[in-house]
Amino acid sequence: MRLECTAADAAAVAARVRRTVPGIDAAQVTAILDDVRARGDAAVRDHEARFGGYGEIEVTPGELASALDALDPAVRAGLQAAIANVGAVARAGCDPEAEVTLPEGQTVRLREVPVRRAAVYAPGGRHAYPSSVVMGAVTARAAGVDEVVVAAPGHPLILAAAALCEVDAVYRMSGAQAVAALAYGTGTVEPVDVIVGPGSLWVQEAKRQVSGRVGIDGFAGPSDLTIVCSQGADPEPLRLDLEAQAEHGEGSLVVAVSDDEALLDALEPAAVTVHASDMDAALAFAEALAPEHLQLAGAAAEALAPRVRRAGCLFVGIESGTAFGDYVAGSNHTLPTDGAARFASGLSARHFRRRMAEVRVGGAAGALARAGAPIARAEGFERHAASMEIRENRAST
Repeated sequence: MRLECTAADAAAVAARVRRTVPGIDAAQVTAILDDVRARGDAAVRDHEARFGGYGEIEVTPGELASALDALDPAVRAGLQAAIANVGAVARAGCDPEAEVTLPEGQTVRLREVPVRRAAVYAPGGRHAYPSSVVMGAVTARAAGVDEVVVAAPGHPLILAAAALCEVDAVYRMSGAQAVAALAYGTGTVEPVDVIVGPGSLWVQEAKRQVSGRVGIDGFAGPSDLTIVCSQGADPEPLRLDLEAQAEHGEGSLVVAVSDDEALLDALEPAAVTVHASDMDAALAFAEALAPEHLQLAGAAAEALAPRVRRAGCLFVGIESGTAFGDYVAGSNHTLPTDGAARFASGLSARHFRRRMAEVRVGGAAGALARAGAPIARAEGFERHAASMEIRENRAST
């Protein structure tokens, strides 16, 4: 499919492309969540059997050790490189604390505190994804989370990655039932504070529905990649980048945008192609689509990088293939999809930390009460006013 795009109609063209991605029946997910919340482990086992089943829910330490011992040395070395790089980037994302002293004399200290317990969902499906364990578990550890657990099918690659990341527990479960168990708890599974990680639309819908009870990283729908390329870019590695992204499965959205028809001709078999009237139109399209991954290749395209504001992760230069970000570049591959890069960020230490204000009023109570009590009374809250004023009286005696 070849579409034409100018800066004026970029948003309409992007909306047309986005509508090609499928959705899900939320009611079926709701039924699973409710069942697990009511029946706990028994419901998890029933739904696991319905969708394939992987054995007992909790993976033993012996199984983790066996999986690690059996891991291909080259895969182990690659995972260890990913763990080191993702950890370095994640630790850089932890905000420093700050303390402010206000004119009346009180202090407000802004503290960054990690959640106590977090879960990483690693999808199974057609393939095992040890890289998803790394992206979630390493980032949670960097954030300072006390307990990190993994929910995933019991594939040896996933178990080995969990062992390398030194997680606290692994639960052999998947789908909406896994999300429900992590959110509500069962006899075997203690509930968590945050659930992160990619997965099927069922998993993502389940995360969305429990997001009022636990924190989530976002709704990670079908994966997508947009490549903006200009004259001089080599189409062969770009074609492989598009085909690689399509490997994520049905519904993956891959798009190539250029003002060079010859480049689009070379890439069209692998992607939806958009002919932009110029590079400004190409950028306008990409910003309207807000892709999970955005690649810029070719001098004119790469020059757009400082102007990009809406992308889950930006890859600049012909050597910067998206696949590096999926594994070992150090950036996180759990990214906002379905246009959520307009407002959401990729997985980082911040998803596992929360900001808390620590207030010490001390001798400022009198001045603050004189300022705050009239506001409270104006809102109809007499006891709020009184609770401030009693501190004023105590401070003056």
